[in-house]
Amino acid sequence: MLKKYTVLFLAFLMLLHVTAPVANAARLVRVPTAWVDEFETFLMWYAKEKKWDREAGLDIEIRQYNSGAEILNAHSTGAWVYAGMGVIPAILGNMRHNVIAIAIGVDEAAANGVVVHADSPIAKVKGWNKDYPNVLGSPDTVRGKTFVLTYISSAHYALSTWLKVLGLQDSDISIRDMAQGLVVASLENHIGDGAALWAPQLYLALDKGGVLAADLKTCGKESYTYLVADTAYANANPEITAKFLTVYFRAVDDYLSKSPEVFLQDYRRFYLEWAGKDYDEELLRRDIKNHQVLALAEQQRLFDETNGRSDAQKDIEAVARFFGSLGRLGKDELSRVSTSSYASDKYIKLVPPNLTLKK
Repeated sequence: MLKKYTVLFLAFLMLLHVTAPVANAARLVRVPTAWVDEFETFLMWYAKEKKWDREAGLDIEIRQYNSGAEILNAHSTGAWVYAGMGVIPAILGNMRHNVIAIAIGVDEAAANGVVVHADSPIAKVKGWNKDYPNVLGSPDTVRGKTFVLTYISSAHYALSTWLKVLGLQDSDISIRDMAQGLVVASLENHIGDGAALWAPQLYLALDKGGVLAADLKTCGKESYTYLVADTAYANANPEITAKFLTVYFRAVDDYLSKSPEVFLQDYRRFYLEWAGKDYDEELLRRDIKNHQVLALAEQQRLFDETNGRSDAQKDIEAVARFFGSLGRLGKDELSRVSTSSYASDKYIKLVPPNLTLKK
């Protein structure tokens, strides 16, 4: 009889051992998210690799898209509740898709630029606008030319900003819309006179003989990527939203506490395993250097609405006004540029300074 109960007890222990992981997984909250192959995505991927989402009681799914515009197109299908995207898609997301910014991804001003052919007349003129001495090109060398880019993106913003420095606007050139991977190939095959790209495709274009006419930094602009949320979901689930941000900022905190070189191999593995792209280490070092990561305390200050509109809201509004001046927003949308609530400090204030949360 004792032997019988012993066998039953051992069987029960084995059953607990087998079913415990399943039960734990069942308790995790599934969180579908959307991203492009960019540096802020690496930080979330890194956090996922460390299983920090599970420690917070979440199962964060990191879904890949080709652009912020593509992410927005998927919003109505319920494919994601949080996403990472550039400032232009974040603006349109707020106006057209009930999306709100809840944190900054990275400052990528030096990682979005315009590339022209080395033998282009554009590359022969430097400092036409004395206020921007490192910017290449002039009205006469640029007007009427054709540029390839991914429409309504941070790269598009870089192109339009460069044109404004030269006293031009989008209507003074021809624009061809295509995916970033095709943009590099088009430039290499002399399809178009130049291209607007974001990193790391920007560096690929330069490595293939292109010349940097300007990036947002040389044009005197900051350019943040944003973490955004479906507003209805975030309002209904503030604790989950806070946990999502906590997972992200654990990666930010870890990254800022070490030398960037420590993350180089993980960054290369991220691109290879998640994005299916193998970049050499030197390109990735350049990419890391050109992305500034902002700590939690700094971001909480930027999003703080205690004394009225936050710096984050003002930053997005300024870009919206610029984009609107180019005719890229409808009349109704233009009327809402200064009234739309682009960003909220509600959720980032819930992120604890020690960056850990109980499930």
